[in-house]
Amino acid sequence: MNSNTPSSSAGRAGSADSAAPRRNSKRPKYSKFTQQELPACKPILTPRWAISAFMLVSIVFIPIGVVSLFASRDVVEIIDRYENVCVPESFRNDKVTYIQSDVDKICNRTLRVKKLMKQPIYVYYQLDNFYQNHRRYVKSRSDSQLKNNNSQDDVDSCKPEDNTADGMPIVPCGLIAWSLFNDTFNFSLNNQQLAVNKKGISWKSDRDSKFGKNVFPKNFQNGSFIGGKHLNSSVPLSEQEDLIVWMRTAALPTFRKLYGKIERDLQPNELIQVTLENNYNTYSFNGKKKLVLSTTSWLGGKNDFLGIAYLTVGGLCFFLALSFTVVYLVKPRRLGDPSYLSWNRNPGGH
Repeated sequence: MNSNTPSSSAGRAGSADSAAPRRNSKRPKYSKFTQQELPACKPILTPRWAISAFMLVSIVFIPIGVVSLFASRDVVEIIDRYENVCVPESFRNDKVTYIQSDVDKICNRTLRVKKLMKQPIYVYYQLDNFYQNHRRYVKSRSDSQLKNNNSQDDVDSCKPEDNTADGMPIVPCGLIAWSLFNDTFNFSLNNQQLAVNKKGISWKSDRDSKFGKNVFPKNFQNGSFIGGKHLNSSVPLSEQEDLIVWMRTAALPTFRKLYGKIERDLQPNELIQVTLENNYNTYSFNGKKKLVLSTTSWLGGKNDFLGIAYLTVGGLCFFLALSFTVVYLVKPRRLGDPSYLSWNRNPGGH
């Protein structure tokens, strides 16, 4: 009897524990949302639906691709690569010495207009193999210094171009500003100067929000090693549009920057005389320099990628639609037979 008493009490205790609710349970509170029991539409893609969807995509994408490609082909471009031809023969084997020397770097080029170029004609310089997206290069700037005249000493992020040898802050500081592109281009047509408008070539938001109207260059390019263009110390940074364009760093190693705009039409077979000054050093890193004159269309500049991408996707969808149509006609599904649905199959035979 004594041996049965403990077990009986233990059984009653266990029954009481199992009957009591679990207060420390990790089970989440029930809801139809968390258990994914909300009403939902579960469409079944029949062959007709799949064929119709692919055909609809092809009908939409192919015309867009054709229109985009024609718009890109309407853009007229003149591209002239000059970093090699503008080096004298005596320096062809040592271009770095040439670009770092004080010899005359004036170079004359002739550009032929192949097709009618309607104004405005955009003048770009293009650099290849220049990695403006390098982490240390991108971070080497002071946004507060560019915007506020009271933040001239905020140069902690600008090393190594933060201070002069005597400890004075450089404005604008950093490697981006220090490496400002400094080749110059002058254009003439029929022995008359062809004006290039350099106003309004930068983003208005950059001029108004990122570069201060009361911030002026100080101690810029005063070191022993000059990186690029000099800035006018009497002009505020908000009006130095070449600098503003350059400071918007590119994401890829090949990029174009806007130099100015030619605001007159250029007729076919006209010859443009270009007098350029080859100052910028791209020879140290095997970079390329190109002068680009380009018109625009409603889609922007010349870029065939968008049109080709639309045509490729549209053509692929059209091919799939035709393929599915042939398969459906050769081997159609029997009406009223739901066995093609995975949840209606019985692979085990039970």
